[in-house]
Amino acid sequence: MDPLSTIEGRAIPYGAKNVDTDVIIPAAWLKTITREGLGKGAFETVRAQPGNVFDDPEFAGAPILVAGDNFGCGSSREHAAWALLDLGIRAVIAPSFSDIFSGNAFKNGILTVELPQDQIDRLLEIARTDPVTIDLDTQTVTTPYQDRFPFDIDPFRKQCLVDGIDEIGLTLERDAAIAEYEKRQARDRPWLATGTEKHI
Repeated sequence: MDPLSTIEGRAIPYGAKNVDTDVIIPAAWLKTITREGLGKGAFETVRAQPGNVFDDPEFAGAPILVAGDNFGCGSSREHAAWALLDLGIRAVIAPSFSDIFSGNAFKNGILTVELPQDQIDRLLEIARTDPVTIDLDTQTVTTPYQDRFPFDIDPFRKQCLVDGIDEIGLTLERDAAIAEYEKRQARDRPWLATGTEKHI
């Protein structure tokens, strides 16, 4: 995944609470075998409404989504994170997230930022007209009006996002150790590799 340090740009001022994964990407889109194109189905029911923020040209290509409490609740579908990425979203700011969605987002390189509701309200107001900046290094969300909102993040997740390393990348970092272990296993327990039992 791409390294993540600073995200700057327009933020979609969505703000809805209890947005479940079926709203993020409806079940009809789960038949695909690829991650590409899911952005077309993202927030399909919301986008069916005239004047919705997702189809507003002002927010085209916005890398940040400002949402309400309990974002990503419902089913555990990883497609929700894939759809957000395909839509161009690299960070979601909300008062709270579903644990499963938060984990899926992290594994796909999406930063989830938790802020109190009053700060979310402020960002929703500013996002209508101005850009928002998220600095992962300093763990702050800032605006052109000198707002500065600090946020917490697990140090391990932060490092993975900054380095652009997913679970596969973490495993590959141990490639030499894994290869050495497999050589030892083949030497000391050859029956495991051949499927034949050997008694010593």
